[in-house]
Amino acid sequence: MSPISVFRIATRAVRPSGFIRAAQLPRPRVQAPVALAIARPSFSTSAKRFGGHHEDETYEEFSARFEKEFDGVQDVFELQRNLNNCFAYDLVPSVEVLTAALKAARRVNDYPTAVRIFEGVKAKVETQEQYKQYLEALEGLRQELGVALREELYPEEA
Repeated sequence: MSPISVFRIATRAVRPSGFIRAAQLPRPRVQAPVALAIARPSFSTSAKRFGGHHEDETYEEFSARFEKEFDGVQDVFELQRNLNNCFAYDLVPSVEVLTAALKAARRVNDYPTAVRIFEGVKAKVETQEQYKQYLEALEGLRQELGVALREELYPEEA
């Protein structure tokens, strides 16, 4: 039974059965939501897939899936939704995924999101050295697309 069905059943008003209809009790305007099962955190090295299946997915499968999703992006909303989904996992996206995301940002002509991709990487990595490695790997594409870093745009905040 889906969680929505459980919610509908739980919030349905109690209706008396029989020939004589009892007076309806006033329903509260705000009903308390039904507590749904919350997924427990997983401490594995694979990412959980929250689609139709709840299987473990390897880092390579994760990267291939998001590369494909970014290659199919046609508007800004879809780009930002995919970025939110990608960065929601407890891992840093691969260089290939970030390349596909930057190309998608260029395709939909969204410069601010391209700058934010690098901010997201900086927030996700554990050390400054890892961030520098990502910057080195993406330097050519960054120069080709003309994407500046936040540190370059606002040097006084860095």
